[in-house]
Parts: sequence; C-alpha cells; structure tokens
Amino acid sequence: MRFVKMHGLGNDYVYVDGFRETVDDPPSAARRLADRHFGIGGDGLILLLPPEPGVDAHVRMRMFNADGSEAEMCGNGVRCVCKLAYDHEATPGIRDHNPMRIQTGAGVLSLRYLLGATGRVERVTVDMGAPELDVGRIGVNLPDGARAIDYPAMQHFAFPVDLPDNWAHHCAMEGGMTCIGMGNPHAVFFCESVADVPLERVGPAIERASIFPNRINVHFVQVHDRAEMTMRTWERGSGVTLACGTGAAAVCVAAALTGRADRAALIHLPGGDLELAWDEPSGHVFMTGPAVEVFTGEWHPR
Repeated sequence: MRFVKMHGLGNDYVYVDGFRETVDDPPSAARRLADRHFGIGGDGLILLLPPEPGVDAHVRMRMFNADGSEAEMCGNGVRCVCKLAYDHEATPGIRDHNPMRIQTGAGVLSLRYLLGATGRVERVTVDMGAPELDVGRIGVNLPDGARAIDYPAMQHFAFPVDLPDNWAHHCAMEGGMTCIGMGNPHAVFFCESVADVPLERVGPAIERASIFPNRINVHFVQVHDRAEMTMRTWERGSGVTLACGTGAAAVCVAAALTGRADRAALIHLPGGDLELAWDEPSGHVFMTGPAVEVFTGEWHPR
C-alpha cells in the first residue's frame, strides 16, 4: 500500500489516497502505522476518499488517531488533505477547485489554497465554520454544583477534578476552563506559563475525566497580548502533539469570549505558527497555515 507522510506544523499523519488504495481495517492500520518505533510514525492515519453519495464536496477525509479511535476532524490534517488531493491529482478535475470542499466528520469545509514556486500547495486557509458554544452539544456533562464564571451559556466554569502536585499553582492557572466545539471537543485553560504545565501528567487525566464521556482535547494557553498567544496541546487519542488546528481555533474563540484577546491572533504552537481569525459577520473561524509533504513510500504489512 502506498502512503504519503505529511505534517502541518509537526502534527504528522500517514496519509493514504483512497482513490487508488484500500485500507480494510483503518483503526488497526492506524495503530500499526502510527507507532513511532515499529511503524512509520505519526499522530495517526488520515484517508483521502471520494465524498459520500449526495454530499456536495470534492473529496472526503477520514481521520484515525494513533490509538485507532476515529476523530471528527483535524485542522492541520485537513490542510494536508487539500495538498494531497491537489499535488497528487487524486481525481480528474480536482485542481480546478479553489476553494476545495472537503467532507469531514464535522461537516463539509471550504479550503482556499496558495501554490508555491514549484506549483504545489504551500499554504491553506480553512473555513472552520462557527464554534459550538453549548456544552451539552460539545459533550460535557456538567456536574451538580458546577460554577459558571462570568460567562454566558455556562461555558467557563470551575474544573471539578482534583489533580495532584499543586501543578496549577506553579504555572499560575487563571481559574476555570472554557469549553468550545470546533467539530470536535476542546477544553481550554489559561495560565501565565505554559512551559510549567506538566502536560504529560495532567493532559490524560483531564482528557478522560468523567465529565467528558467522549473524552476531550486539552489546551493550555499563555496570552502575550491582544493578538498573540502560545499554546500547548494534549490531543485526544494521540497525546502530546506539536500542533492542533481545531484546538488553535478553539483557543482563538475562548480568548476572545473571555476578554483576553481580540478576534484575530497569531498563535504559537510547538511546531510553528497559525493565523486565526474569528470573523464577526459570519461567525466563522478561519485558520491559515502550511501543509508539508515529508516523503512517500510503500507499506507491506507482515
């Protein structure tokens, strides 16, 4: 089976062109391919496929985390799907569509791409759609007595799970969490020092907390000024990742809603920078960033 290794700001996946290849058991394949010691290595597996019948899209994306679980969407991944479809001409006529419409588990997204000097896709702007602000629809079961903190619609509230080692004091946590849906669920925590967050310990504890029945992506954010932030991510099903596009969109929304930043910001992630803008007239979040092909190869399972 031929594959392409690609990444968006170091958020790397193994990509398979489903117009030409067949993956019989994607969850199992994701676990084997994503293994960084015994496989190709990556945060998971992403399939480029024809859209489902009746869906107004040019191609379809299916995404499987490193643990084999299927996720709704990945902002960095969908940029790379756009690049894969265009650069490798997945289907006749695909290069005539800019913006390109991609079906995901979170709906159909519109992506506008820019070509580099070599005629390949270099940067992509994704219309991420409108954020979901209802905690019930995001997948958060508020416990009895949960306390809303100066925020409408019960979005920002005290986190009810006790975590060890007084870590929140060391990174100067700023209160509760803000829950945002960007096609998948996100919990955003603001603090004064993201470098001091023991992400490998607190990330999995929050991801699997009982109030998140479908688990959740976890982000810690340090605000530098009204238009610049730094974030770190524990990604549901994959662990620590160098970047999370839907997470950056959620951070942009959370910072604006809680009055910490403006609606447009440059967000620094461990793998690089993303430009985010929460457009007021449409209510949609737009994310701009790179898409990079690393190498191609063939996988012969044993």
